[in-house]
Amino acid sequence: MAAERPSAREAKRLQTRERLLGAAIAEFKRSGMAEADVGAIVAAAGVAHGTFFFHFPTKEHVLLELEQREEQRLANQFSRFLRTEHDLKASLVEAVRLVVALERRLGASLFKDFLALHFSQTRPPTEDGRNHALIVQVAQEIETAQADGHAASDVNPMNSAVFFLLGLYALLTTTTAWPRRAAMLDDYVARTLRSMQP
Repeated sequence: MAAERPSAREAKRLQTRERLLGAAIAEFKRSGMAEADVGAIVAAAGVAHGTFFFHFPTKEHVLLELEQREEQRLANQFSRFLRTEHDLKASLVEAVRLVVALERRLGASLFKDFLALHFSQTRPPTEDGRNHALIVQVAQEIETAQADGHAASDVNPMNSAVFFLLGLYALLTTTTAWPRRAAMLDDYVARTLRSMQP
């Protein structure tokens, strides 16, 4: 059975939401989320001021929407990589590559806002309580390495995946302009692998 097409009204609502999201992301890149001007966002989107708040109750809700989309994109890209022949090191290197590409796409300022949302005391609750797919995927890769004897049996895969990605996020947000950043990221992967050796 084919999926039902949205009504004309629903299609218009979705188009408006997409215009607002695009305008908000552009404004966040320019000014940072805290300083972003909702007036500039609605002017760029060509809608009334109240329309922004109909779609996004707060500016943080824009970041939640962006987070959901980017997490799905990362998960899809990582899943494609996992269908190729690889080992745990290659998986961690690919995770780093994907997150660095996300930082490049968003820009350093918006990337920091994006990550800050994870740790914010004012983060709006999400309705579906979903987990972070990339963390789960990295944890599964560590589990596979354990089963193959390439990671210690006492390693907790989920904890290790969380430690790896949180450390990566911290490195990226604090070393934006460092000239030896790429070498530092390579060393970070090497040390992560060493910490899990049998």
